[in-house]
Amino acid sequence: MAKTVNKVILLGNVGKDPEIRSTTGGTLVANLSLATSERFKDKGGEWQERTEWHNLVGYARGAEILRDYVKKGSKLYVEGRITTGSWDDKETGKKAYRTEIVVNEISLLSPTEGSSNSRGVSNGRDSQGRTKRHDEAEEEYGELGITDDDLPPF
Repeated sequence: MAKTVNKVILLGNVGKDPEIRSTTGGTLVANLSLATSERFKDKGGEWQERTEWHNLVGYARGAEILRDYVKKGSKLYVEGRITTGSWDDKETGKKAYRTEIVVNEISLLSPTEGSSNSRGVSNGRDSQGRTKRHDEAEEEYGELGITDDDLPPF
């Protein structure tokens, strides 16, 4: 099978404070929206701005970081993968879809309270971006044990 890639890189501003909850298995989940903007000239030569909103979800340690350090207006750099879920809408009976970015790397670009520095945090890496030894990462994050039953319905 040919190699495939599902990687997203976003740099933008958080639209509202992250919503935090737990799965039935106890895994912390954070949902938030991130705005990215692009500037372009329209047909008349005037500058326009277009904003795109992205649905982000973080699990376990990523959700803790989002909960503890991110709020509305924060500037974030994130890396993750695209997932799309579907379900049958109970009211209309039609199939509904939701596309999300599952975050696995987070860099906080807005200073946190009491700090003048930005802070980069990524799963499996230290604050300088170096890969942690397996036993260090295992000790910090533990065995997540996430199954399909733990994931929220779309």
